[in-house]
Amino acid sequence: MTENPKPTKRAARKTGRRHPLATVALLAIGLVFTGGAYTAFSASTASAETDITSQQTIDEGKKLFQANCATCHGLEAQGTGDGPSLIGVGAAAVDFQVGTGRMPMQMHGPQAEEKPVQFTEEQIKALAAFVASTAPGPAIPDPELVDGGGNAANGAELFRINCAMCHNVAGAGGALTEGKFAPALTDVSGTHIYEAMVTGPQNMPVFSDMNISPEDKRDIITYLKYVQDNRSPGGFELGALGPVSEGLFIWIFGLGAIVALTVWITAKSN
Repeated sequence: MTENPKPTKRAARKTGRRHPLATVALLAIGLVFTGGAYTAFSASTASAETDITSQQTIDEGKKLFQANCATCHGLEAQGTGDGPSLIGVGAAAVDFQVGTGRMPMQMHGPQAEEKPVQFTEEQIKALAAFVASTAPGPAIPDPELVDGGGNAANGAELFRINCAMCHNVAGAGGALTEGKFAPALTDVSGTHIYEAMVTGPQNMPVFSDMNISPEDKRDIITYLKYVQDNRSPGGFELGALGPVSEGLFIWIFGLGAIVALTVWITAKSN
């Protein structure tokens, strides 16, 4: 009686048998995909919770506020003798003041000066959410209003009429009374420019939508972005401070050069 021959590898594969490690490999692949999907979903959810003023975000902002801001502004943002009430200032005011480093204030003075930001973006949004929950106020602007895609020519005209007397026509800033000043706008983001217009920080007046519409604010931001991206196309800008600095430059260096040349010619003639 003849023995049956041993099956070949090809015949073994046709029987449908799996390699002992196949199950382990499938489990590993499944775990990798499941973990990746969960991580992506968790990250998107966390981002959404940061952007939306949920009760959790408000509670986190309240804790941050009471730990860092209550000394001057009170535990419920009602204000104290050292700081004004923040009830009704809105999320935009917090995002501007804290997002530019003006708050917390480094020391008392004529006005709060810009310095390195003390909080993360998520913490700033949480603080803004808490203050916004105390009473209605200006909100953080939508991205399309600060994207710089408006009418730069209209924005330039509006800026000259409403802003240039303090900030200079080129946004270079200027001095005010009693040690105060209008800051330069050469490196300010569109969001912070919009927030400054609707909240009126420091000595700046408030430009509500009745004074300057959101579309016109967008045009002003577009003009300032154009100035930021096209610095001094005509040569040395001398600080962009206008005819005073230009006249002083000519008086000192131009007239000085003429006097020096006259002295040199006189010396040569003798």
